[in-house]
Amino acid sequence: MIERLVAIMARLRGPGGCKWDHAQSWSTIAPYTIEEAYEVADAIARDDAADLKDELGDLLLQVVFHAAIAEDRGAFTLVEVVDGICDKMERRHPHIFGDDPTGGHHRWEQLKAAERAAKGADAGALAGVALGLPGLLRAEKLQKRAARVGFDWPDPAGPRAKIDEELAEIEAADDTTRAEEVGDLLFSVVNWSRHLGIAPEDALRAANAKFEHRFAAMEADAGDAFVGLDLDSKEALWAKAKLAR
Repeated sequence: MIERLVAIMARLRGPGGCKWDHAQSWSTIAPYTIEEAYEVADAIARDDAADLKDELGDLLLQVVFHAAIAEDRGAFTLVEVVDGICDKMERRHPHIFGDDPTGGHHRWEQLKAAERAAKGADAGALAGVALGLPGLLRAEKLQKRAARVGFDWPDPAGPRAKIDEELAEIEAADDTTRAEEVGDLLFSVVNWSRHLGIAPEDALRAANAKFEHRFAAMEADAGDAFVGLDLDSKEALWAKAKLAR
């Protein structure tokens, strides 16, 4: 099982192995790790079990790769990675693995904060939200963290009104502040989406897929003439693609 994958990685990075694999570092393969995680999410979104199996294997390879680099550096081993996550899961579920019947999701964040504090890390409400997350997802997580400590609108009307406010500020902005105001608008849209019970990252992913589908239908309808059509003709094709879903 996983031992075979570990052995393959050891050979690739060992004497006489693959020069590319041997030359990699945590930072150089980090983009591939992120890409593989997105491909897992894509397979799930398409409900493609066969593709999900393949993509999970690619993601597992990334874990083994990072651990192999770490072992070469004397930092940690794959066994320590597995032991660490096992310990963490048991520690964060005291109502299952311990003697705290009052545990549960509400205790999860408390335990995470205590772990960060034990490491000497910032234990603030917003601490530990990964910088590498997509912007929409990170905004949502920051807002949820703030909400847990009481900093939140009581209902969707608040963030909805904030969107109008941010739109006005964009229109009044100059070239030096407009990008900042657009960021504020996107943050407000995420907040409104969250209050409506809609995951903004998922919603935008679905909108992207819908746009791709309709645009492809436009191209197929017009054929080679598509690029040369004027905007009104393309708008007509778009309206037709919308009706066809």
